[in-house]
Amino acid sequence: MLQSPKLAILQSLDAMDKVQMEEVLNYIKGILNQPEKTTDYQTFRKEAMKEIRQALRQEKGRKKLRLAV
Repeated sequence: MLQSPKLAILQSLDAMDKVQMEEVLNYIKGILNQPEKTTDYQTFRKEAMKEIRQALRQEKGRKKLRLAV
């Protein structure tokens, strides 16, 4: 018979010793407490996307010039 995910997790936790439980708890806390993307990252990403758009437009313009010649 298949077990529910909750029951399987509880049984796994029961089989762990205190050190293992602490490691799992720290791992979960680390995942839950990840800071949001900083404004520095967002600014960097915005600037990078802007540069990529400009490069693509320039390349598109060059292709048109080559076709016209």
